[in-house]
Amino acid sequence: MQTSLKPLDQQVIVITGASSGIGLATAMLAAERGAKLVLIARSAKTLEHLVARIANTGGEAIDVVADVADREKMRLAAQTAVDRFGHIDTWINNAGVAIYGRLDEVNEADSRRLFDTNFWGVVNGSLAALPYLKKQGGALINVGSETSEAIVPLLGMYSASKHAVKGFTDALRVEVQEFDKAPVVITLIQPSAVNTPFPQHAKNYMDKEPKLPPPLINPEQVAEAILKAATEGGRDVKVGAMAVVNTMISKLAPSFGDKMSAKRGSGQRERVFPLHPQGTLYEPGESGSAHGHASS
Repeated sequence: MQTSLKPLDQQVIVITGASSGIGLATAMLAAERGAKLVLIARSAKTLEHLVARIANTGGEAIDVVADVADREKMRLAAQTAVDRFGHIDTWINNAGVAIYGRLDEVNEADSRRLFDTNFWGVVNGSLAALPYLKKQGGALINVGSETSEAIVPLLGMYSASKHAVKGFTDALRVEVQEFDKAPVVITLIQPSAVNTPFPQHAKNYMDKEPKLPPPLINPEQVAEAILKAATEGGRDVKVGAMAVVNTMISKLAPSFGDKMSAKRGSGQRERVFPLHPQGTLYEPGESGSAHGHASS
């Protein structure tokens, strides 16, 4: 397989979950470096403002309002990208949602909705992008997590979905790169906890406002790793020291890893009552922010 990934200023990049967090940080950095962008999210107003913001700084982007859980919408999004720009060079499956709560408390409908976004959204985006990427070569980048190998309690269903993303990505890589010898590089990005609106956007079953366990890295650090994969490739890319540490412990000393996870899990509550317990599981958020409200 010969794959020649283009410089960013020659690329058309599709990003799902582009309206906040890692997706927003990646969009802004890619636009700054000259990429043409197709930005996908459920948040229509935020996407509209983001496209205008990029245009005002000399960049070029279009928005596609869609739910990644809808396979046909992802197929149409890919077609829209090609209709507008002629091709797709990199497709980034980033959209994700979370649920804070014990596994025996979270209802089935919420769990299935989370998987519709976090797992099936990656499947739908990948299958929409691959026919175009296979034709001319390119990068497929799936945003997993350190919890693709480790876990965080009270985010059990989220952790399970990220394990599923890794399993899908690994199998897809073998089929596309090894069986087909297609000119596509498939990369899994595995960040540690990131200072994004992740806790504020999560559905929350707890009696306190949720937070991520420290230390947190900035979304721009993850964006840098994603864009490096878009130009240089990679397989499993850990972002943040804790992602390396936690995944290594989960493999080499799993029982010790369980105890570490329990300690981290106990620090996932703020001192205030829940502010928006429904989160963005079913409804789009319009915060338009890459960063969260992290506290120590």
